Amino acid sequence: MSPSSTAYAEQMVRTFITQLRASGVQHVVIAPGSRSTPLTYAFARDASFTPWLHLDERSAGYFALGLARQLRAPVALVCTSGTAAANFAPAVAEAWLSRLPLVLLTADRPPELRGIGANQTIEQVGMYGAHVKLATELPIADGTESLLRQVRSTAARMVALAIEAPAGPVHINVPFREPLLDPSVTLPALPAVETIVVQATVAGLPSVEAMERIAAECLGRRGLIICGPESYGLPAPAITALAAVLGWPVLPDPLSGLRSGVGSLDHIVATYDPLLRSARFVAEVDPELVLRFGGTMASSPLQQFLAFRRPRQIVVDAPGGWRDADAEASIVVHADTAAFCDSLSRIVSARRGATGHEDGSWLATWMDADRTAREAIRLALEAIDEPFEGRVSVELADALPDGATLVIGNSMAIRDAEAFYPARMQQVRLVGTRGASGIDGVVSTAAGAAAAADGPVALVIGDLSFFHDLNGLWAVQRHQLSLTVLLVNNDGGGIFHFLSQAESAKDEFEEWWGTPHGLEFRHAVEMYGGTYERLSGATGWAPRVAEALQRPGLTVLELRTDRVRNVPLHREVWARVDAALRATLGEVPDGASMPAAGGLHP
Repeated sequence: MSPSSTAYAEQMVRTFITQLRASGVQHVVIAPGSRSTPLTYAFARDASFTPWLHLDERSAGYFALGLARQLRAPVALVCTSGTAAANFAPAVAEAWLSRLPLVLLTADRPPELRGIGANQTIEQVGMYGAHVKLATELPIADGTESLLRQVRSTAARMVALAIEAPAGPVHINVPFREPLLDPSVTLPALPAVETIVVQATVAGLPSVEAMERIAAECLGRRGLIICGPESYGLPAPAITALAAVLGWPVLPDPLSGLRSGVGSLDHIVATYDPLLRSARFVAEVDPELVLRFGGTMASSPLQQFLAFRRPRQIVVDAPGGWRDADAEASIVVHADTAAFCDSLSRIVSARRGATGHEDGSWLATWMDADRTAREAIRLALEAIDEPFEGRVSVELADALPDGATLVIGNSMAIRDAEAFYPARMQQVRLVGTRGASGIDGVVSTAAGAAAAADGPVALVIGDLSFFHDLNGLWAVQRHQLSLTVLLVNNDGGGIFHFLSQAESAKDEFEEWWGTPHGLEFRHAVEMYGGTYERLSGATGWAPRVAEALQRPGLTVLELRTDRVRNVPLHREVWARVDAALRATLGEVPDGASMPAAGGLHP
């Protein structure tokens, strides 16, 4: 390849990234490598970008996810060719399911080296399959203006597609021939062009007739508003205002944006998970209609309850979305959530004008039960005199100041948050990776959040997930970030003790599901320049967390728990809730239908 050809490649790359910046990309996460040199060089020398170095591609992908979620903006992700690109796959899947705008830039060998055994060459075009909104490849640079216009157009289109609702990742494969860099020849880049970007928030609503039909479905019915996880949070004011008009309770996932900083808690039932474990309470409530916003909830009791009661369900999602994992939707509405709620509130209020408000007994049943459950949980936690994983969410809620971000890990961490994290007025942002729901990349996601957050960032995570992404701690040290980690270490796969194989496969269970690792994490934390501390006692961890949140750098607070004891301790709490409900509601009426007892967790 001639020096002028190398200059053509540089010119093409500079044209491309200039358009990326004009289309809204400001941050780029770069995992270093050889074939990606032209991209790395261009981004590193362009002061209009903020580049973030990460040594591990898998962790880099989740770091970019954390940035994108915190910034609510597209983030570019760069790697070299070969399996480096394959290591982005877990984060790509998470970005797809969490609807986060990543712009994947995978460097590659030129087409003539593919399929003939060339080193570090795999099939990269289309490698992420259905987990990207679109995949394309840039041409080999030839210096023509027509090619540069095509490259510029590709950059504008792909960023627009990434942020268009529902947002998601896009993949651009970028092949280069050698030599990869020749600073002796420089050609001008084409200037960026104005592009019309379709915003992630869609203002459109269904027809007036459709909204009138939905209002008719809601009027006079016992209903629930179920709010699942949403990367940027659901519009709490619009949803709670609709709940007030309908007289319905709101069941909010911790990651929905409706458990903290909500204008009113009058309709918020944060204890729905323990409530729906009580056969007495389930016998008391029979909803006729459910309005669903956001993604799938983690709560197995909620899923079992809906499958048992079989209410009509209206799913509200962005155009192109279809989040109905259980195929229970009666109506799927493609609309902006806030606009939908505002419109439905107006129509219901107008229709109800002549008849007055709904009977408040349905809402009162749920709110009274919520208060009963909260008090029962408080007393149950006070009675437990050993470290209990369910208490962690309560202690974190006490420790986090306004403006903080809490990243919640998967497996037990998110399920305990769903059951125990209280609804409060404090302005705390709760986030997590509930798209693909993997335990991989959680540390890097938290590091990415810390890179963009205005306030302190905390992470609550289990030991296997922490082990899986120890490389993510490197970014905290490298970029001088501040992150407080509450590591819940039960030495293995604690969640599996709640499943049937704990009893049915006793001989094989400990090796293949319990998976004790015996690792001492102090050494890894110190290797990455962090401060390590052990928490002790059955309670009183909040002051230690609050103190750690004020420190710069990395602090890991490790809480050791017993994963075998974790099962009966959870069941003690649920039994307390059920007993309290029976005391207030009476015993289960004769002949009342109840669902069969299900597992504690899926």
